[in-house]
Amino acid sequence: MARWCYRHRLVVLLLWVGALLGLGFAGSAAGTNYADTFTLPNTDSTRAYDLMEKAFPERSGDTDTVVWKVDEGSVRDDSVRSRIAPALEEIGRMKGVGDVSSPYAAQGATQISENGRIAYAQVTFTEQANGVPKELVQDVVDTSQDAERAGLQVELGGQAITRIQEPPTGIAEMVGIMAAAVVLFLAFGSLFAMLLPLVVAIAALGTGLMATSLLSHVTDVPEVAPLLGSLIGLGVGIDYALFIVTRHRRGILRGMKPEESAVTALNTSGRAVLFAGGTVCIALAGMLVMNMRFLDGVVVATSLTVVLSVLAATTLLPALLGLLGMRVLSRKQRRRLAATGPEPAEASGLAARWSMYVQKRPRSIAAGALVVMVILALPVLSIRLGATDQGNHKDSTTTRQAYDLLAEGFGPGFNGPLQVVVDGGDADALVSAIRSTEGVAQVAAAPPSEGVTVIQVVPTTSPQSEKTDQLIDRLRDDVIPESGTEAHVGGVTAVFKDFAAVTGDRLPYFVAAIITLGFLLLMVAFRSLVVPLTAALMNLIAAAASFGVLVAIFQWGWGTGLLGLGKEGPITAFLPVIMLSLLFGLSMDYQVFLVSRMHEEWVHTKDNARAVRVGLAETSRVINCAALIMICVFSAFVLSGDMEGAMAGIGLAAAVALDAFILRTALVPAAMHLLGNSNWWLPAGLEKRLPHLAVEPREEEVSEPHARVPDANGGSTVIHGFVRTPDGAPVEGAALTLLSKGGRQLDRVTSLADGSYIVSVPSAGSYLLAVTAAEHPSRARHVMVGAEPLVYDVELAEDEVDAVN
Repeated sequence: MARWCYRHRLVVLLLWVGALLGLGFAGSAAGTNYADTFTLPNTDSTRAYDLMEKAFPERSGDTDTVVWKVDEGSVRDDSVRSRIAPALEEIGRMKGVGDVSSPYAAQGATQISENGRIAYAQVTFTEQANGVPKELVQDVVDTSQDAERAGLQVELGGQAITRIQEPPTGIAEMVGIMAAAVVLFLAFGSLFAMLLPLVVAIAALGTGLMATSLLSHVTDVPEVAPLLGSLIGLGVGIDYALFIVTRHRRGILRGMKPEESAVTALNTSGRAVLFAGGTVCIALAGMLVMNMRFLDGVVVATSLTVVLSVLAATTLLPALLGLLGMRVLSRKQRRRLAATGPEPAEASGLAARWSMYVQKRPRSIAAGALVVMVILALPVLSIRLGATDQGNHKDSTTTRQAYDLLAEGFGPGFNGPLQVVVDGGDADALVSAIRSTEGVAQVAAAPPSEGVTVIQVVPTTSPQSEKTDQLIDRLRDDVIPESGTEAHVGGVTAVFKDFAAVTGDRLPYFVAAIITLGFLLLMVAFRSLVVPLTAALMNLIAAAASFGVLVAIFQWGWGTGLLGLGKEGPITAFLPVIMLSLLFGLSMDYQVFLVSRMHEEWVHTKDNARAVRVGLAETSRVINCAALIMICVFSAFVLSGDMEGAMAGIGLAAAVALDAFILRTALVPAAMHLLGNSNWWLPAGLEKRLPHLAVEPREEEVSEPHARVPDANGGSTVIHGFVRTPDGAPVEGAALTLLSKGGRQLDRVTSLADGSYIVSVPSAGSYLLAVTAAEHPSRARHVMVGAEPLVYDVELAEDEVDAVN
């Protein structure tokens, strides 16, 4: 497929452009129909909601609040009333506004605080918050705040008001893409190479978001789903393309033609991308174990974006590589390649030195990395799940100001009232019992409808307080049963409490499911029990440490001011499920790319120390580069204006940083050095029963007739001989590199003073022997090695045409 896409690049590009334009046109015409469905089957808050929906269907629209405060006097003064009342009347006449309850009406006395300095009016729209036009919301805000004057403050709160405070859509994505572009340019040194991963990721993300908006018309997709889809889509889309482009560039630098290099890159790194994308989708699908309708739409949006990212990396990317040809390298690299010939890559520099250091001191490195992760994970012991509300917004927002004014005038519990829904029975007796309950500030019963009575209960504490949770438990466990009345506690605060409880109960099953699936996949791919077991343990450590960082920032408030976030509060109840799915999927990506290279080396050499050392040295740089890109993309979602998006972005950025820079670079290789050959142990009986799912391709045979690989079961052997000039003079210091047909370096040596060399060969077969020496053109020849050592002399002539270039 890679070769077909490379050769038919214009067809592939037209198909992708057509898909983007078609989905874009369809998405624009159809619009969106996102729905936040938080209903939880068999919970008390859901039963209360169902009863209210049956008895009071007219309360379907979103209700927002206009709050005002005077510095002196009373809100009842004519000077205040003459400014506020006309504004409320004008709002009530707006198309799309169903009702405005004013404190100046006959029954509005309870909407004025005891000291008379704060009052509020409720504006009920005819649609839910997502369906209210932003122009209408802005008109309500402008009309209300036009009534302000010196000494009179007017603020607005509610879900519809929150929507107009959000920054323009796409800012977080644009910042993330720009940061990724800088990292890619520094890594590649080429403008065209930098653009490739970005174009692939944007194409996948664009089609994914448009497809998600269309799916919102046929299934429940929450409003946060496109944000999470963007977050994961940009990260994996850029990373997947990065791995393939890196392998492609390496192939060209080793002397391969661009087309063969692209095919080889897709046949090696492309396989790993397919496998990694599959593991991400499996981890995301693990959310279905939670049996929450709200999460189903998240699974659809994020999985669809990941699938399209893999599709773009395996079809669009080879087409783009075909368009660029040699320009995927920088000009400096192309000039050097033409002048000195191929450069068989040998891991060197910082990556190679670190790999050797890990091999020499595995115990101390493993212990140090483990201590760092444990310290970062300690805050997770105090994690508290709940819901963010407008009290967590920035101080400068009108929603936060309205929230604080209501808390000041009517008590902290006023922003999160409970709704006790009575289905028949004596509501008056229950009202009396609730009024005398500890933690209750106000109680009021609405007139019954169809035998259902709603009792409004205002706690003495804020919606996010643990004491409010305790009040809900007290009402459900003691007060309502003792009254002998059938009633259920609902309201937003109760819903999120139930959501957190259900999440906590089902989370162990969810974690067990995704760990088990990941374990089975890695066991089949790498034919080992220890490697997937190590990966599962590392994923749990990474999850604990990343949630520790999340608790410290968002729950304890460490650094919220520096990051430009709002007030600290509990961790959103659904976030652990979503974050764990994304985290396990991304962690598995890095594990696959790291261990697949180690496994490839192990299969050829059966030397664990070499396999771990070579695997770390050759993949750590690209893994760290990919991680840095993801950190930039995820961190940019602090700018999304959505608290849940900021939590997910910071949490995943921390998780990726810890996973790539500590776990995969230090702890995993150190542990694999300590475990030795047992890393690759698999019982013989299990080996026979497991299906074969190779992440690495089998080495292809060379197309030349003389290069047929003979049938041989022999072990490792060598190629040896001399490097000389045409007149027989020995060439000292010539670099000889043995490569597999796929371009993987197997061994590299330097000729001695007499020109002799010995290259290790893992097994009989066909190989590429590349020779480079100063003042001589490079040579690359296919050699066929049997069961016995092969004698192969190399002659370097100064006037010979470069065999590779």
